[in-house]
Amino acid sequence: SEYSMNVPVWSLRLLPALAGALCVPLAYQILVELHFSHSAALGAALLILLENSLITQSRFMLLESILIFFILLAVLSYLKFHNLQKHSAFSGSWWFWLLLTGVACSCAVGVKYMGLFTYMLLLATAGLHFWHMIGDQNLSNVSLLCHFLARGLALIIIPMGLYLSFFYVHLALLYRSGPHDQIMTSAFQASLEGGLARITQGQPLEVAYGSQITLRNVLGKPMQCWLHSHTNTYPIRYENGRGSSHQQQVTCYPFKDVNNWWIVKDPGMQQLVVSNPPRPVRHGHIVQLVHGITTRYLNTHDVAAPLSPHSQEVSCYIDYNISMPAQNLWRVEIVNRESDTDVWKTILSEVRFVHVNTSAVLKASGLSGASLPEWGYRQLEVVGEKLSKGYHQSMLWNVEEHRYGKSQEQKEREVELHSPTQMDISKNLSFMAKFTELQWKILTLKNEDTEHKYSSSALDWITMDTNIAYWLHPTSGAQIHLLGNVATWASANAAALVYLCLSLWYLLRRRRKIYDIPEDAWQLWMAAGGVCGGGWAVNYLPFFLMEKTLFLYHYLPAVTFQILLIPVVLQHLSHHLCRSVLLKSMFSALIVAWFSSVYFVYCTFSPLTYGQPALSLTELKALRWKDTWNILIRKQ
Repeated sequence: SEYSMNVPVWSLRLLPALAGALCVPLAYQILVELHFSHSAALGAALLILLENSLITQSRFMLLESILIFFILLAVLSYLKFHNLQKHSAFSGSWWFWLLLTGVACSCAVGVKYMGLFTYMLLLATAGLHFWHMIGDQNLSNVSLLCHFLARGLALIIIPMGLYLSFFYVHLALLYRSGPHDQIMTSAFQASLEGGLARITQGQPLEVAYGSQITLRNVLGKPMQCWLHSHTNTYPIRYENGRGSSHQQQVTCYPFKDVNNWWIVKDPGMQQLVVSNPPRPVRHGHIVQLVHGITTRYLNTHDVAAPLSPHSQEVSCYIDYNISMPAQNLWRVEIVNRESDTDVWKTILSEVRFVHVNTSAVLKASGLSGASLPEWGYRQLEVVGEKLSKGYHQSMLWNVEEHRYGKSQEQKEREVELHSPTQMDISKNLSFMAKFTELQWKILTLKNEDTEHKYSSSALDWITMDTNIAYWLHPTSGAQIHLLGNVATWASANAAALVYLCLSLWYLLRRRRKIYDIPEDAWQLWMAAGGVCGGGWAVNYLPFFLMEKTLFLYHYLPAVTFQILLIPVVLQHLSHHLCRSVLLKSMFSALIVAWFSSVYFVYCTFSPLTYGQPALSLTELKALRWKDTWNILIRKQ
């Protein structure tokens, strides 16, 4: 669908395009700083320039080209800083490149958490280099301390401060409620202008006996829901033949409703209003929760839950005058308390309700499973979880809407429950509380759609067995796909394999005191492997541990480092394995032929990279070099 006129498409496309273009000179400079020849550096720059996937990603409003730019800038800055270490320590240029390393790392992590992988690699490299400095007898203890403090300031303190500042500006500018803020806690939502804040602003802070409250489950995914009850009862028998208590249903309902209101009652008193002065509920207090509309008590007993037979059914108690007495006492446990005398607070307190008789914990089990059948109106199941080790978020609740109850009579109370809340105490989250919650959500929130038409596994990326269709012209059939340069990706895999085999061979030979290459060439070889091979590994291997929907573009930072390894390996082979002039000439001719194939593949797939010209049906089928590629072919 087309963007509306108020979206600055040109500006939003300019930034990733600029970042993608600047990756070409950065690749050149990195090879130069690694002390490789200008020919090798030029080769690296040309390979990045002719890489179809990087071009495609740079031409859209996407983050990867910006991420790769800051990653490469961080690597280049550190290499320049390290090369100045011997002769120009603590000079202006030395400080500039060191500080720029930290700034670029912070920016990379600020674009995407994937930037953290390269940041960790550079921190490990800096730590290794400093370890070697400790063994340098020419450096005094004071000098070593200054070096340590300079690195700590530039590579840890400043990046952390800068990262915090990004979110400070972000939260200062984006202070209004939006369509997706329901994934955040009630406290976060209430701090935003509009939305929940319009409802909760001015509510009483402390929950007291007689308080009228709505209880929102803290988990909030895949949807937010509130503790709810209605007059309907559980069926006497379920579809599978199991029996129920036939008590009033208790569910978790994903919409605001008057049946979400509960009254906090003191078990030793009959009144359902707040006394003057209010008596606050504290951690460890025993309460009864009375459903506001039906005035029945929240209850659980040793009856299997409808969908979770290993857990207890939760209901509102109906006295059928049979041998099933009410068990409606609950202990309030404030999980995020600061002391054991903490008061239960609106929005801020995350609470577990522990059943006094059975020690079961009130849990919204439906958030991780199926909803109730038709008799439960497809609402989410609530159970008493017997095994309550730890504090899973589905067992935690917070008060969202809150008022001090004033009406003892049921009819007056129903009118009160239907009226909006409006009291006199506001709640504001600190910046650090918002920042911490936002980081946690970024790290842990999963997309429930685990499968996507163009999703792939990390193993598919190595051999480029997958693609992503980004754009299709509505009439001409012109299209844009995320596809890499096949020749370059295959060469990058071969270069990584050659580098690994040669490194193992050299290590074994050096163990036997056989030195095939000079020491300076060995150090150069290992340094290049640490940067290029290490960059590929840290940006690729973590995806095998991630439980998230993966796409081909996640591999682009890793493949960029792997591409830089190609000229490293080619120069090494030329200088150290091609001993004769004839071999060097033949090897150079092979490199020219290989570069021609890279350019040929780039040109061949450029219609799918740039979206022009439109290709015929036959031409599109000819570009499907692998059966796993999903090239869009219109039916005639």
